[in-house]
Amino acid sequence: MSNATPQQREEIPPSAWREALELMTKEHEGNEVTIEVVGRDLGDQEEVAKLPLNYLEYDPKDDVVVIGVGGHSARFPVILRHMIHRPRTIAVHPPAPATTRSVLVVDPDGVETIATMHRLPELPG
Repeated sequence: MSNATPQQREEIPPSAWREALELMTKEHEGNEVTIEVVGRDLGDQEEVAKLPLNYLEYDPKDDVVVIGVGGHSARFPVILRHMIHRPRTIAVHPPAPATTRSVLVVDPDGVETIATMHRLPELPG
């Protein structure tokens, strides 16, 4: 998503961070998520590869975005938390009203965290 042009993503105003992440949690909870961290000093590092999303949240008191994965089954019984302190930008790709697939969070040092949701296939009915 870091290659997405500004027209392909929608920046969320800070006043809406908490609500936007709660809505994305409702939409994607249980779907698989991949978390990548991209920074000039770090390069591109995959932190999580297709684990079930538990939640996305912004805590204004501690000024931190938390991405929780796992905790839904015996296969992934523990919730792992990826935290981005003092976020400066939160954007979604593609922009609304399209289905949200990726969330970009940029910290004060310019390090980008990209959480990409992968919808689970529908079960045959």
